[in-house]
Amino acid sequence: MGTLACVLKEMGYEITGSDQNVYPPMSDFLQEKGIKLFKGYDPKNLDHNPDLVIIGNAITKENVEAKAVMQKGLKYLSMPQAVNRFIAKDKKIILVTGTHGKTTTASIMAYMLYIAGMDPSFMIGGILKDFNSSFRIGKGQYMVIEGDEYDTAFFDKGPKFMHYDPEITIITGIEFDHADIFTGIDHIKQVFADFIKKIERTSHIIAFKDNDNLNHVLNLSCADSLEKYGQHAQWSFSNYKQKDSKTYFDVHGFKKTYTIQTNLMGEHNLYNCLSCIAAANKIGVGYDNISNALKTFSGIKRRQEIRGIKNGITIMDDFAHHPTAVRETINGVKPFYKKGRVIAVFEPRTNTSMRKFFQNIYPDSFLSADIVCVCKPHIKKNIPSRDKFSTKQLVRDIGKKGIAAYHFESSDKVITFLVPKLKPGDLVLIMSNGGFDDIHIKLLENIK
Repeated sequence: MGTLACVLKEMGYEITGSDQNVYPPMSDFLQEKGIKLFKGYDPKNLDHNPDLVIIGNAITKENVEAKAVMQKGLKYLSMPQAVNRFIAKDKKIILVTGTHGKTTTASIMAYMLYIAGMDPSFMIGGILKDFNSSFRIGKGQYMVIEGDEYDTAFFDKGPKFMHYDPEITIITGIEFDHADIFTGIDHIKQVFADFIKKIERTSHIIAFKDNDNLNHVLNLSCADSLEKYGQHAQWSFSNYKQKDSKTYFDVHGFKKTYTIQTNLMGEHNLYNCLSCIAAANKIGVGYDNISNALKTFSGIKRRQEIRGIKNGITIMDDFAHHPTAVRETINGVKPFYKKGRVIAVFEPRTNTSMRKFFQNIYPDSFLSADIVCVCKPHIKKNIPSRDKFSTKQLVRDIGKKGIAAYHFESSDKVITFLVPKLKPGDLVLIMSNGGFDDIHIKLLENIK
């Protein structure tokens, strides 16, 4: 709800919010925008009787503030309902959804429209470096929204993306995630099938071809307008190479060939670029604007973000937590750090990664790393012991594959272990969806 709060603040509304789980980068961002934050939940936070309460999906019906909203009879909405009512009602929506790459893809799309002079609006679950913001209110006709399959609110258990009526929909693929609300891959496929059925007659769909789950769902649909990107698809790429910290590739689509340069790393990001190129082409954005946007796009905070370089040692922050995202992130950065080692530091702290669903899958995600440090997360989840993920078992399994792997009980112990072992040319790739005790800053401070 942080991004939405910022939008409403900019539109002139008085905004306050309660959250005990906002990690420092987002809480700092909210405060910079003039949004008052309450620490923790308390009915007294509602004593000013707000005109509207927006209830996020992390809030249960037993939350003390949620109960107070009902008892006081205050008006309330979910986040997607508020987006539609206040921001997107007169816009043509470009919706980006799928298990992986939503934030990066939506960010590229928004920046591409901006470079093309189309003055877009956007709401994205990450802070775009080029705008130092996760939102923008533009006067143009298009709005880019990151659409999540996670449920909407305790009073609406359907996925958030069902609330939107997009003109263009990008679907990056379907894999199992969110084990706290989905029972398995069939459950997630059904959710996406319901969504595609809702939009198939009205939205132009741009879908990743090389994902079996997504193809299965699309084969059940009657989409009137569909393009695919991937290997041997309508939109594909070739001549992929890295040089001087840049990525170069040729894009092929609809009898057109583009030569592209970008600062993004890894094949997974090239597919993200492909989907945006296809969408941009659909609405008439020319090659020069597409090329310029991809060449100058600065990226997103917490997505392959370099937090600092000290004595030739690079500290990088990434949001990766799903096994596929971990694997693709490590594979993507590896070619850029050939003179040193890639040291993967992983904190599994999401609702899914703290369950044993991926226990036997995670080890293969680290095969391209030279050293792996796995840190036990210190947040508490109400997970039965029989279903809990074992970080120690992960370390043992990675070790069996010939990769040096170590287990730690705290981030401070990771720092103590790593600092004397680091050498110029090394990359420390820190992967977590949380603040991870500011391990990035502490590592930089401790490197002599």
